[in-house]
Amino acid sequence: MSDTATMLADFLRDQTPVIHIRLTRVRGSSPRNEGTEMFVTTRALWGTIGGGQLEYLVIEQAREMLSTGVLNKDMDVPLGPEIGQCCGGRVELSLHRMRTSDKRDAVAKADQNDIERPHVYVMGAGHVGRALANQFQHLPVQCVLIDTRPEEIALCTADVETRVSALPEVDIMSAPEGSAFIVLTHDHGLDFLLASTALGCGDAAYVGLIGSATKRIKFRNWAHEHCDGMTIDQLTCPIGAQGSQNKQPSVIAAFVVAEVMAELTSDAATSLPKKARKERAAGHLTNRKGISL
Repeated sequence: MSDTATMLADFLRDQTPVIHIRLTRVRGSSPRNEGTEMFVTTRALWGTIGGGQLEYLVIEQAREMLSTGVLNKDMDVPLGPEIGQCCGGRVELSLHRMRTSDKRDAVAKADQNDIERPHVYVMGAGHVGRALANQFQHLPVQCVLIDTRPEEIALCTADVETRVSALPEVDIMSAPEGSAFIVLTHDHGLDFLLASTALGCGDAAYVGLIGSATKRIKFRNWAHEHCDGMTIDQLTCPIGAQGSQNKQPSVIAAFVVAEVMAELTSDAATSLPKKARKERAAGHLTNRKGISL
């Protein structure tokens, strides 16, 4: 069971009774998307439907249900001046008191959601690589930090998966569809090998290469010559280029993380890869070479 599912299971076990809140319909602008869930008890909360006056009103309704014994309730709330909020949209919500089976289902769903999180491979555990891991650990992704150097991996303190790999290109080829790859190793030759491997797979949500406009040109020429005329249209290089000129690793990482998450949460990135992540969860996903993972 994932950490999120374990924590939710502890909450649902320790806090009883519980009202389950779900956004069932969203029209126009809203703080959260349809399907967002939240759990409310008389004294505690788990999750959020966006905060603000909307959340305050819904929590109030949930606790009134707990005090009066009401089992189910639907709400239709305009997000405008009527409630002191200015989103301008409208949301519909369902509230119901959870049974034991509902709690089991909620924990199972949380576990499945964690399994289906997109993978982000940070190829290189130097200063920027570790800064990326520090930020990705707080986001809904499976971050994997990979390096050929065990001494650099040992410096990582983030709560992410770490791998010392003699052949990091194999890790790329074994990654599930829709993964993101950020290439920033200590060696330009290795950078080129890993970036070309990620691009060659053809199903990455994001491939980024640290460097400059000059490095992009050099890689383009190298890939065309050594990779059967490969184009680099899908390559992001430099990475985080729309951000600050500040070169501190944590600042660079912040802009790269924003860049990657924008791609991973796009409609195109969340359709086909989800099937592959479900297959991986079921234990029968094969990699691009047909080897069972």
